[in-house]
Amino acid sequence: MNGPQAVTKEERRAIAREIADRLKQVYGDNLKAIGLYGSMARGTDGPFSDTEMLCVLHSGDEPVDFSHEWAAGAWKAEVNVYSEEILLQYARTVEDTWPLSHGAFLTALPLYDPDGFFDDLKTAVLSPDEADFRENIRSILVGEMFEFAGKWRNANAQGPRTHLPYLAMETAHYAAMLIGLHHRMTYSTGAKVIPEAMTLPGRPDGFDALAQLVLSGELSDPDRVFLTCEAFWSGLQAWAKEHDYAFITEQIPF
Repeated sequence: MNGPQAVTKEERRAIAREIADRLKQVYGDNLKAIGLYGSMARGTDGPFSDTEMLCVLHSGDEPVDFSHEWAAGAWKAEVNVYSEEILLQYARTVEDTWPLSHGAFLTALPLYDPDGFFDDLKTAVLSPDEADFRENIRSILVGEMFEFAGKWRNANAQGPRTHLPYLAMETAHYAAMLIGLHHRMTYSTGAKVIPEAMTLPGRPDGFDALAQLVLSGELSDPDRVFLTCEAFWSGLQAWAKEHDYAFITEQIPF
């Protein structure tokens, strides 16, 4: 077969039930919960979507964190297997990609959940305090945004200017992460990170122009790309100052 083939929603859900039954056989009494995540959990899966599942085991002496991933001709499946405490601890953790990585836990659809684990998982995702989000915002401002600004300025000054489209896309992606972290909002899928960020309030000036440029794919004019990135950088600094996300210091921090 030439890659993924069209599978109906009913067929895909039958595959998920078959996988769930096999997981029950393999893990027996050690099984805590099974659920779908991704597009199948949201009901937005298309004819070529894969099947993504969480398999949660009771916590034991050894932590469990691995994945089964395989292609079966027409379709592909991935089963992420975690011990209960490992998954809950990860769900409580804020990272720079939190708006994307943790959204899956909020929309997970249980297939087997006798103890209500997936409700506990949602509670864990929403448990971090403001300080955790602020630290990750600062981390992106310094670790990604400041660095991207230096790279697009280098590319514009000494070339190759062919790097500018990639840098614009990366900047828009991480800007969307900043906006999601700022609002504690998650995104549905990687392909929709930027357009969903555009629906949230209080965006930095210049973000919409950068986002529209990236989404349009009209990145062949290096002058336009560079000036759009620069305008966003100015807006981002004002946004960070407005919300007291200090990320520039005149002192060595140690």
